[in-house]
Amino acid sequence: MNKLRPVKPWIYLLPAILFLGIFMIYPLIDVFIYSVEEGYNSASQTRFGVGGYNYSYVLRDPYFLQAVKNTFLIVIITVPISTGLALLISLGLSSIKKLQEWFQTIYFLPYVTNTLAVGLVFMILFKKTAYSDGLINMFLSMFGAGPVDFIEGSYAAKMFVMCLYTIWIVMPFKVLILTSALASVPKVYYSAAKVDGTSSFRIFRKITLPMISPMLSYLIITGFIGAFKAYSDEVALFGTDLNAAGMNTIVGYVYDMLYGNNGGYPSFAAAAAIILFAIVLTITVINLMISRKSVVK
Repeated sequence: MNKLRPVKPWIYLLPAILFLGIFMIYPLIDVFIYSVEEGYNSASQTRFGVGGYNYSYVLRDPYFLQAVKNTFLIVIITVPISTGLALLISLGLSSIKKLQEWFQTIYFLPYVTNTLAVGLVFMILFKKTAYSDGLINMFLSMFGAGPVDFIEGSYAAKMFVMCLYTIWIVMPFKVLILTSALASVPKVYYSAAKVDGTSSFRIFRKITLPMISPMLSYLIITGFIGAFKAYSDEVALFGTDLNAAGMNTIVGYVYDMLYGNNGGYPSFAAAAAIILFAIVLTITVINLMISRKSVVK
């Protein structure tokens, strides 16, 4: 029996290990193999050789560089803002005892709504047409601001709409998680602080923030990963030809290389996918290293 004890945990983990191996490890290895096969032809299953040409081509492709720029801007802008707003809203909801569940339901509705449907609503709100400048431009005109074409206009206008849409989509989930985290903080800490006459800001900085820091770290890490995988949000706003709109992302570039109008290049798509994997892995490791120093255990 003693000899079987070390084996039992591995038997329990075997289904998960097999699942990860078949659906994650093997595809990752296969994608890496594709990425180093030069001149690969999917129809004849032939290649010219093995090397780093695919990576060199992708890293010099202006469409890929534009996609990297767009993706990093979305990540840098949306993750901090959405997390900060979610924290403020969660603090507000935690202080409202009456109708708290009702407000939580309202904030969570965008998360359960189809992203393409929400994108269509955003496009109607911001898009200029031959018959209307859009609801947002009508609101801006009340303050004397000229109409702005947010969907087909300048790069800055389109990026603004894209980031606003992304924040709107991801914030409900963060509000739900942070509200639950705030509810789990022991009330005895707050009672002791109030007895000592501690200010509300100091209570937040010394008690609330450290206690919910594991959840904040989780949301930041998953937020970075999710933002780097952005694609459907851009399609919902700007259509399928994201290169023409100048709003493509890395995932969109991979898709275009596989199935787009100029697709049929699995090796280039695989190289771009491996680059994306390396970027996400690096940033995730950095975030984990930072969170180990700042998160209260």
